[in-house]
Amino acid sequence: MNTSSADKHPQEQPLFARLDALGIAHHTEVHRAIFTVEEGADIKARLAGGHTKNLFLKDKAGTYILISALSRTDIRLNQLHKQIGTKRLSFGKADALKALLDVMPGSVTVFSVLNDTEQKVRLILDKALFDYDHVWFHPMRNTASTRVKSADLLRFAEDVGHPATVIDFSPDISPDTVNESPS
Repeated sequence: MNTSSADKHPQEQPLFARLDALGIAHHTEVHRAIFTVEEGADIKARLAGGHTKNLFLKDKAGTYILISALSRTDIRLNQLHKQIGTKRLSFGKADALKALLDVMPGSVTVFSVLNDTEQKVRLILDKALFDYDHVWFHPMRNTASTRVKSADLLRFAEDVGHPATVIDFSPDISPDTVNESPS
């Protein structure tokens, strides 16, 4: 599938340049727009590795949180605040998502912390992501997915000023249940 430069997010090339500068290998596949985990099931079936979901949240005290998790991880929003040490959580509004991470709903990604130069968003990574050699995230747009080594996520986050908190949300998820390529 071809995509015009108009379809690309303005921060996509700076993202790839940052990954390159860090020595983080990456590969991007272009596909139709995906807004939910379920919508992309057929695409994910052909892309080996761990697939992700990303939640942009705000707690009652006004703290913004980005959670990047394995797509199959069950995250119970009504109990999450206890697990991550915040006040009660709700989904962040689209205008705050755009202002803080410069992405639109459906395109939320771990890579968007690159755009939060004032470090207003706390980054939390699902421990289950590290059960896979490679993981996939949107490169700031939902018409593509970019694969990186899971081991490189923490280095990327640290480099862009968002040291991540790793939380074990769902220890019952087994990497044997998802398509994975050998390392």
